[in-house]
Amino acid sequence: MASASYHISNLLEKMTSSDKDFRFMATNDLMTELQKDSIKLDDDSERKVVRMILKLLEDKNGEVQNLAVKCLGPLVSKVKEYQVETIVDTLCTNMLSDKEQLRDISSIGLKTVIGELPPASSGSALAASVCKKITGRLTSAIAKQEDVSVQLEALDIMADMLCRYLGGLLVNFHPSILSCLLPQLTSPRLAVRKRTIMALGHLVMSCGNLVFIDLIEHLLTELGRNDNMSTTRTYIQCTAAISRQAGHRIGEYLEKIIPLVVKFCNVDDDELREYCIQAFESFVRRCPKEVYQHVPTIISICLRYLTYDPNYNFDDEDEDDNAMDAEQNDEDYQGSDDEYSDDDDMSWKVRRAAAKCLDAVVSTRHEMLPEFYRSVSPALVCRFKEREENVKADVFHAYLSLLKQTRPAQSWLADPDAMEQGDTPLTMLQSQVPMIVKALHKQLKEKSVKTRQCCFNMLTELVNVLPGALTQHIPVLIPGIIFSLNDKSSSSNLKIDALACLHVIMVTHPAHAFHAHVPALVPPVVACVGDPFYKITSEALLVTQQLVKVIRPLDNQSEGSDSFDPSPYINDLFTCTIRRLKAADIDQEVKERAISCMGQIICNLGDRLPTELPGTLLIFLERLKNEITRLTTVKALTMIAGSPLKIDLRPVLPDAVPILASFLRKNQRALKLCTLAALDILLRNYSSAVTPVMVDAVLAELPPLISESDMHVSQMALSFLSTLAVTHPSSLGQLSGGNILQQLIALVRSPLLQGGALAAMLDFYQVKGRMGFMFLDQYRVAPSAALPHKQAYCSIAKCVAALTRACPTEGPAVVGQFIQVTYLSDVKNSRSTDSIRLLALLSLGEVGHHVDLSSQPELKTVILDAFSSSSEEVKSAASYALGSIAVGNLPEYLPFVLQEISSSKRQYLLLHSLKEIISSASVSGLKPYVESVWSLLLKHCECQEEGTRNVVAECLGKLTLIDPETLLPRLKGYHLRGTATLEDPDLNVRRVALVTFNSAAHNKPSLIRELLDSVLPQLYNETKVRKELIREVEMGPFKHTVDDGLDLRKAAFECMYTLLDSCLDRLDIFTFLNHVEDGLKDHYDIKMLTFLMLARLSSLCPSAVLQRLDRLVEPLRATCTTKVHAYSLQNSVKQEFEKQDELKRSAMRAVVALLTIPEAEKSPLMSEFQSQISSNQELAAIFDSIQRDSSSANMESMDNQLKDDIFP
Repeated sequence: MASASYHISNLLEKMTSSDKDFRFMATNDLMTELQKDSIKLDDDSERKVVRMILKLLEDKNGEVQNLAVKCLGPLVSKVKEYQVETIVDTLCTNMLSDKEQLRDISSIGLKTVIGELPPASSGSALAASVCKKITGRLTSAIAKQEDVSVQLEALDIMADMLCRYLGGLLVNFHPSILSCLLPQLTSPRLAVRKRTIMALGHLVMSCGNLVFIDLIEHLLTELGRNDNMSTTRTYIQCTAAISRQAGHRIGEYLEKIIPLVVKFCNVDDDELREYCIQAFESFVRRCPKEVYQHVPTIISICLRYLTYDPNYNFDDEDEDDNAMDAEQNDEDYQGSDDEYSDDDDMSWKVRRAAAKCLDAVVSTRHEMLPEFYRSVSPALVCRFKEREENVKADVFHAYLSLLKQTRPAQSWLADPDAMEQGDTPLTMLQSQVPMIVKALHKQLKEKSVKTRQCCFNMLTELVNVLPGALTQHIPVLIPGIIFSLNDKSSSSNLKIDALACLHVIMVTHPAHAFHAHVPALVPPVVACVGDPFYKITSEALLVTQQLVKVIRPLDNQSEGSDSFDPSPYINDLFTCTIRRLKAADIDQEVKERAISCMGQIICNLGDRLPTELPGTLLIFLERLKNEITRLTTVKALTMIAGSPLKIDLRPVLPDAVPILASFLRKNQRALKLCTLAALDILLRNYSSAVTPVMVDAVLAELPPLISESDMHVSQMALSFLSTLAVTHPSSLGQLSGGNILQQLIALVRSPLLQGGALAAMLDFYQVKGRMGFMFLDQYRVAPSAALPHKQAYCSIAKCVAALTRACPTEGPAVVGQFIQVTYLSDVKNSRSTDSIRLLALLSLGEVGHHVDLSSQPELKTVILDAFSSSSEEVKSAASYALGSIAVGNLPEYLPFVLQEISSSKRQYLLLHSLKEIISSASVSGLKPYVESVWSLLLKHCECQEEGTRNVVAECLGKLTLIDPETLLPRLKGYHLRGTATLEDPDLNVRRVALVTFNSAAHNKPSLIRELLDSVLPQLYNETKVRKELIREVEMGPFKHTVDDGLDLRKAAFECMYTLLDSCLDRLDIFTFLNHVEDGLKDHYDIKMLTFLMLARLSSLCPSAVLQRLDRLVEPLRATCTTKVHAYSLQNSVKQEFEKQDELKRSAMRAVVALLTIPEAEKSPLMSEFQSQISSNQELAAIFDSIQRDSSSANMESMDNQLKDDIFP
């Protein structure tokens, strides 16, 4: 410490030197010292350093002054509070100085100090005391109005301070701040007014309600008075700024504000009109609920001023359709430079504001889409001809927003059951496509690069929303795209956008639509492949790949594909691609795209390239050996190997297959998956060329891949083995004693084996049935070995059934013997363990599903005996077995099951058997028994046990699907006899009604969309906590609270979550949010659901969530800061800690989702909560890990894309 003080003393001494260089270097060294965390200053050193820095602010040399200001930042955190107050006092005094340079440097210094003060959430009192000291000085400086430059600096600092310290630090000063700011709105200097508006915008985010009311009342009074047009403009701007910063607070005053703004729109003042429309935009974005009833008025005003161009007369005559010829248009638009332009014309600002306001309306009012397509869409399309480039860009952007709003609605609009709803946004857009294309066609030949880019973005979005919509308009659009590709004045970005647009259009439209334009398309695309800029080359290769599919589609479904001759274009496409394929010194992206493109060329045109093919395949072999390009090359080889043209790959297979085999041991999952897909297709299509040596090389690498650690890789490996069993059956002989069989058996025992991997396993055993019987022997050797999970028993049982189907001659005899000798005796044997019985019964069920077991006379008795087992799992397995066996011989077993249900006391288990029969049996087989089953089920539908009633309900539902014409009216009849289910006094009835409603909303939303107006109030009513349903139960010395309404509330919230996906446009989001907000304070299960809803709403309705943000943050903060009450550590069980931890993580996921909303961080409560998170080590760790997880979600989507690439 002593040495540091001595060093600083030397620096301070040098700062007094007359040489400016000495002063500069000494100040620079001091700043370096202050930035060190280890430095500690004593009181004397602090005083000297502060005095010297403040003195240097008045230095004659500007560079020394600048360094002195930079020193203030680190200095504030190193000195005591009273020294910071000294710095602030001096800086405030200097701000009032006569010297302009000192004023400027002092204002920068104050901003630096404010920026370095610790946040209020840290608990430090320094920020509060300093801000209070600064505020008094600033308000007096602002109010004096003596020097405009002082006022401007003071207003700037005030805005900074209000923005940074949004909490309660300055609450006592808010009235005085407001009283000094309001008069500045009438300042003769516009710059002062502008900064005052900024400061007021930051003030309303944290001021009290009384201050806010005073401000709004003042604005309303002044707007009503309308003394001066200049000040009226300022007040409108101020209102818009307040709305942008605190939309949730100004909403209740919109009824008074909007009529005034509408009135001022009619005043002949372009600047005032612009500010009025900007205010509308702010209201629409920030007060979506309150502005709702005014939206039609706002739209009509915007549509009126979207065309407001008093100084220009457009030729409104409709052009002849023949004028859409490319060459004629080229001549027409050569003279666009001579268009009318007037520097004094401000009407373009009004049009731009109108376009932006329409953009806001379209983006926030999803439920009005049909209305937008009726009124807004045609108006925007007509304004594509706008002469001012910036306005035109905003018009395009508004239409892009309209298209993007249409995309999420496709899920339910594409539902065939929803088509009777009449005009949907998609059908209305479809009808307007010709008008859109006609407007865009003219713009595609404009000289403006920005305009053409907007056109390409529009077309790209249009075909994403409506794939295939441009089929009839391809002849009109292609010349415009070619124009941009050939135009020498086109920028790189324009060419990239043009190529991207062309690619999307070709992907989403049939190949025959482009055949007439291939001669014109090939030359510019080939030229772009040779472009020196790698991004253009990369995009052009993507287009070339799609072009190859166009000129020779292999799907045999494309119209006119046989009549089109690709020969004239093959050489050009091949030559430009091979040049890029051979180049070594090019960008990685270009290398990969060149490999993919050449793979497509060989796949579709390989039979037309007999001389070029061998050399190209050798290049692929080289790329296969390169770590950077091997993955893309594997995909390309997979594509070529799967080509129906049967490309001759024999020359490269001896080298390629061992290389591919070696990839299976690489630690790169994507490479393993692609390699297994490639080997599988090579085996299928080139089995004669794949030698046993090659197969052995692959088999040697397979055992580690067949593992529960990665089921998708295991599935691919099993598929490969299935193919191998067909093409090279002799190679599988070595499996009997090898590692692969051991891995297969270990995988079958895994509880994770299900879905695709299990299906691949069953396929393998079906293909290679004889070898599979060795698998059964493994379990006959040690029949008493218990398996770790029930899923393992199910998997083994399915494998037994697969082997039975695989050997129709030996299978039945072997399985029959298996049942007779081992399993049946075990089942009857009282010494058999439950695990053996479980496996036996499941196997009997799976075998009996496919093989008629009626020849086993004791089978019925054995299974009915198992119903009496003490093990619930054995009972369940017996129930499943009886149902599954019955499927194999309905005439024998179904009457038996029905008779047992009528006479036996084990209805619950027998009804489960019946459910399995109804679910699995063929419709034709069940038809004769429908009436008898139906009458039996009706007898049991009023059973006392709820579990039995639930199974009966499932059976009735599944049975109705067999003969819906007859049974559905009956089912409806029984339902209508009762009361309205959502109003039923029985909680269970209401809960089941909500479950049914949820299922309809998820699977057939069109059934319930029109009912939502009547159902939603009842649904929301079920989300409330009812105290009369909460009771206390005594459990020994403890009292336990039971909430009988919890399951009902949970069902209601699950319905709400489903409605977000299927019926968002029919929901009042603010009413919805009210109930989400209540759910955030409910039980653990409800909280988990509402956290998910909140994250979903953040992406679907960001503006509405933003308006309610302050009310949503508080329950999230409460959840994150709650601790388990460890009044006695023994009472705080581990599950409570785990539940609380999971609750915190879920709440934090919701917080991360909320922070993705633009401007969410401006909320005072959210900002304070963020500071609290960062200052708490546990919460900060959770927050960081969730942010990492959300970024890795992109990687997961890439992984899914990879699967799509492998299995197109």
